[in-house]
Amino acid sequence: MSDPTDQDPSPKIVGAVANAVSILRSLAQASGPTGVNVIARDAGVSVSTCFNILRTLCGERLVDFDPETKTYVIGLGILELSLPLLGANQANLIRPELARLSGEHKCLICLWQITDGERIVLIDRVSTAKTVRVDMSDGSRLPTFVGAVGRCYAALSGLPRAELKARFDALQWQSPPTFEDYLRDVEQARSDGYAFDLGQLFKGLEIAASVVTDPSGKPRLGISGISIAGQLTRAQIEQLGAALRDSADFISESLFGVSIGLRQSERRVAAVGPARNARGGKAR
Repeated sequence: MSDPTDQDPSPKIVGAVANAVSILRSLAQASGPTGVNVIARDAGVSVSTCFNILRTLCGERLVDFDPETKTYVIGLGILELSLPLLGANQANLIRPELARLSGEHKCLICLWQITDGERIVLIDRVSTAKTVRVDMSDGSRLPTFVGAVGRCYAALSGLPRAELKARFDALQWQSPPTFEDYLRDVEQARSDGYAFDLGQLFKGLEIAASVVTDPSGKPRLGISGISIAGQLTRAQIEQLGAALRDSADFISESLFGVSIGLRQSERRVAAVGPARNARGGKAR
C-alpha cells in the first residue's frame, strides 16, 4: 500500500476537522462563556453542526459545558495537547514556519529578535534552496531602523518625521536610499505590513521582511527573506513579502495572543493612531 505522504502534496481539507478548529478558535477568542448560536456564527458553521461538534469536543474534555447557562468555554483538555509547547524556545516553535517559507520561496529566511536597545539580533535562519545562496551568521546584529525589517519597524514606531530622520541619518548602508525614498517605503510598509530592501543595505541582495507584534502593536520579532539579486522575479519578491506578512500575523496570533484575523494595519491603528495615506506602487 502506498504511503499517503508520497501522494499529491496539495492539501485536502477535511470539513469536520476544519469546523472543529474554527469552533475552538472562536472559544479561545471569546471573552467569556458563550452560547452555541454565537459560536456557530463566529465559526461560520451551522448551529446543528456546531452543536454536534461541541458535544464531541466536550466528550474529549477540550470544551466544558455549563448546563445551567447553556454556554461553553475552552476545557482543561487543551492543556494536555499544548504541554509539549509550554516553555519551549520561541525560535524552535517558529522554525517549521521558516522552513516552509524557505522551501516555497527558494530563499534564505531569517528570524530576528527585536531588542529594547533598538537592535535586531539574528536568532535563527533556514535555507532549503539547492542553488547558490546567501547566508548570515547567528548572532548578527543590525540597527532596528535599517533594511527591510527596519522599514517595518519604523512604520510601527509612530515617530515624528524629525525623530525618524535623526535615526535614519545614523544608519549605515552599502547603497543608501534618500530619506524621502526611505520615508515612502515606511509609509508603504505601514499599509502593506511588509517592506523591501533591494540592494541598499547590502549590495547584490534583495530582501523582503515583516514583523511579529504583540497586541499593543509593539514589534517583537522580524522575519526576512533574502536572495541574491536576480534570482527571484519582481512578482516573486512581491509574493514573498505578502507571505512573510501572513506568517508574521499567524505567529503574532499564536505566540502573543493577537486577535485572529487582525491585520498589522489594524494593530498599528490601535497602537500609533490612524495611518497616513500610503503611496501607490510596490517593490521598486
